[in-house]
Amino acid sequence: MVSVESQIEKLNAKLTDATGCAEGHIQTVYSPLRISPLGAHVDHQDGLVTGMTLDRAILLSFIPRSDRYVRVQSVNFPGTVEFDLDNVPPMRLRDWGNYVRGAVLALKQHHHLHFGMDAVVQGRMPIGGLSSSAAVGVAYLLALETANELEISVEENIQLDRHIENVYLGLMNGILDQSIILMSDWTHLTYLDCQSVEFEKYRTAAHPDQFEILVVYSGLAQALTGTDYNKRVSECQQAARLLLEWAGEPVPDTPRLRMVSDEAFATFGARLPSPLDRRARHFLTELERVRMGVIAWQNGDLEEMGRLINESGASSIHKYECGCPHLITLYNILSQCQGVYGARFSGGGFRGSCISLINPAYRHEIQAAIDAQYPLAHPDIAGSYSIHFCRPDGPARLWR
Repeated sequence: MVSVESQIEKLNAKLTDATGCAEGHIQTVYSPLRISPLGAHVDHQDGLVTGMTLDRAILLSFIPRSDRYVRVQSVNFPGTVEFDLDNVPPMRLRDWGNYVRGAVLALKQHHHLHFGMDAVVQGRMPIGGLSSSAAVGVAYLLALETANELEISVEENIQLDRHIENVYLGLMNGILDQSIILMSDWTHLTYLDCQSVEFEKYRTAAHPDQFEILVVYSGLAQALTGTDYNKRVSECQQAARLLLEWAGEPVPDTPRLRMVSDEAFATFGARLPSPLDRRARHFLTELERVRMGVIAWQNGDLEEMGRLINESGASSIHKYECGCPHLITLYNILSQCQGVYGARFSGGGFRGSCISLINPAYRHEIQAAIDAQYPLAHPDIAGSYSIHFCRPDGPARLWR
């Protein structure tokens, strides 16, 4: 794997060629990708989630301008994004420039931006299921804040990045992705209550040599806004609305399942029509898996943690019903591999990646099983899937 330092050198050289700036004036944002071992599809319902970042990141090298112009190039996508801070274009479907435009608009709600920037951005992993969208949004926010000497808290940046996705892009996700990317610690699992926005970081008793994170990119890349992601969010809200009404509780404009009491679930849950009953059951059981998983992680019980991750994966398939055939195949292969503690989808489950908590001693056997079975089951992705062995990382930050 190419080092971060080597990647940054190439980005800086590209930016120097484009602008004529001195390389010593360039700064780089390192915004890591994230996984959620437990807490699948519950953040948008104010649930409980866990997460950690990976040692794979969005890299954004930039230099402030003296005027109000923004100009960004991408190593991964064609074209150049250019606009003035006073004339930000509207969202464009499947345009990689949406995130920098959304970041400017999010910041302009409550802050004055005096300076634009020249920048070059690059992702270090295939896009899909690792919250690269949140990571790139965070990267643009941190770069623009640095260029304009703004001091903004982690909590506000979480809301700013959510504004990019919820308001500018129209994606109905919660705060999991941004929170993990901005709050993670190198040696801990981050636990987040999406209702109270309270978080804790838990160290594991397991030795670092006992585990690592396997990411298998399925070869399928499609934006969440083009899948059933928003439909599933709506179904969860419909279930919450019915349960609150039956329980005689106030129903807000945007009800969420976390607003429903355990008593209301127990009393009225069986009345929910299909498929709302399955969405609610996934939510309830996933919250319990998160609570149990935090304990297993702290105790260094990787086998129990893996069992819970596998259960989360099965519930995502059968109760939340978000898995496409490719990802279901990957889940089935990984969950049966020796050396895999547990596996599940990462992200919305309609495209992207499968993640696993694995024993590094079985790297070769796990990779061989994937290579032997996955492309045989799905020949269409034979040349596009990829396998990545990763370690936990820290928060998004300026690279020093």
